[in-house]
Amino acid sequence: MFDASGSPAPSAGAVVQDGAAWNLAPYPVLVTDRDGTVVELNGAARALWPRAAAGDRLRDTVPSWLTEAHDRIAEDPSATVRPFHGAVADRHFEAHPTARDDGRVVWWLVDDTDRRIARAALADARRRSELLSEVAGQLLSTLNLPRCMEMTARMATDHLAEAAVLVAPPQGHRHCLTYAHRGGPVTRVIAQVDVDRVPGLAEALQGFPPVPARWIDPAVLPDWVRPPDLTEPVGSVIITPLPGHGVPAGALILLRSGHEQAFSSDEELFARLFAARAGAALSAARLYTEQASITTTLMRELLPPTLKSVHGVDYAGAYRPARDNERIGGDFYDVHPGADPDQETLVVLGDVAGKGLEAAVLTGKIRNTLHALLPLAADHLRMLTLLNGALLSSHHTRFATLVLASVRRRGSEVHLRLTSAGHLAPLIVRADGTVEEALTHGSLIGALPKVTAVSAELTLGPGETCVLYTDGVTEARGGPLGEELYGERRLQRAVAECAGMPAQAVVERIQMLTAQWVGPGSHDDIATVAISAPRSPDPALMRDQARAGVADTRRNG
Repeated sequence: MFDASGSPAPSAGAVVQDGAAWNLAPYPVLVTDRDGTVVELNGAARALWPRAAAGDRLRDTVPSWLTEAHDRIAEDPSATVRPFHGAVADRHFEAHPTARDDGRVVWWLVDDTDRRIARAALADARRRSELLSEVAGQLLSTLNLPRCMEMTARMATDHLAEAAVLVAPPQGHRHCLTYAHRGGPVTRVIAQVDVDRVPGLAEALQGFPPVPARWIDPAVLPDWVRPPDLTEPVGSVIITPLPGHGVPAGALILLRSGHEQAFSSDEELFARLFAARAGAALSAARLYTEQASITTTLMRELLPPTLKSVHGVDYAGAYRPARDNERIGGDFYDVHPGADPDQETLVVLGDVAGKGLEAAVLTGKIRNTLHALLPLAADHLRMLTLLNGALLSSHHTRFATLVLASVRRRGSEVHLRLTSAGHLAPLIVRADGTVEEALTHGSLIGALPKVTAVSAELTLGPGETCVLYTDGVTEARGGPLGEELYGERRLQRAVAECAGMPAQAVVERIQMLTAQWVGPGSHDDIATVAISAPRSPDPALMRDQARAGVADTRRNG
């Protein structure tokens, strides 16, 4: 046995024989007989029990836990027992019994209060460290900002306070407030509140260090700080910033009612550590939300448009990117309606070399350039020449193929003017199922200084369709062995089977057959556009054209 300094403690026999050692022992020692009568006490024991003296009954001198321990030892002196533990006044002791041959028991009492406090502090530190790790893990598991705000408020009430209010950075003159109350639901509101009325809140929203809780008078808090279901008066408040990445992520208000213990300094420190983890998660969620919003806005401009009937002509389009996890790529199409039925509608379908985001960026540039060149749509070659110059002068090194189609309906027929710039020739599906290839060809865009192109003009009768497509269809690799190209012949047979079908059914049929051919294998971007002459005349279009004819006659007359 060792004393508090680490030196070996004297044995029971030595204590009894050496009065000096007995009295100088650094911890209380008392000797009792088998019947529970105090025989001797050293100086430390007398200091612990000032009224105790030899001859007193043990149960009248020491706490009950020590009396019960003595009874167990007296019943079986040979039994091996572990130290007993118990409190004496405001201290905690570990009692070590030594049974002597004459029936006496020597009790050595070691004060382990500080050790217990240290153990409790270590256990609390471990618990808080595990909690902070759990907080960070759970909050960082979601990048949904509203969900992250709700989780922060809920976890604050689970581990820190009776109620919590998360105040987000201002949006104009309004703040998003997330309320949580222990055992109740989490609610979010957007309201115009005066943060200056809450001590330290305006500073916390700017990222300044928190105001100590003892400086905040709960009585001055405005009503909007209290969750609706917190009916009892607030007794203690913590207001701490939520630090973010470069800018504050908001502030957290922690509330305890008057019947709960006030926040301690350790709890204030832990609240700041909690807020630091929560702020990092909120900042990441907010950054992701902003980036997702920007991406969605930009993506909206890059996605192919939804096509419909324009000036009595039916249009349909379908697009499938090379990768299932992407929405954009290098294939594109657009339909630019004419100002009135007498004006041509320009249809564009193209394929940029490559795939993915880089190809999509060039796709967007080509689409915007063509949109700016719409006043020149009557001259396909000039449009292609100007577009070619724009691409050659840019930093992009990719090229593109295009096909332009100027469309105008006359009566029951649809007149087309087609121009290919290095692109696959469009296919014409006649009413009887005959498939023709438009006689148009030309050079690539963005590859050579000069553009050459030969246009083709043709007419669609009622129920006939012109199909524009990219090489993602014909070069789709799959089939029974997984390595065969879909090819132009299969495409022409598939298109022939679509004779008389609506434009939307034609593009869906081509997309379905291509997907079945590829199966789970890889493929390039696939884009398809169908231009169809309706089987029945459009009454509104006929009236508009009749009026236009009458107006022309009057002007000429």
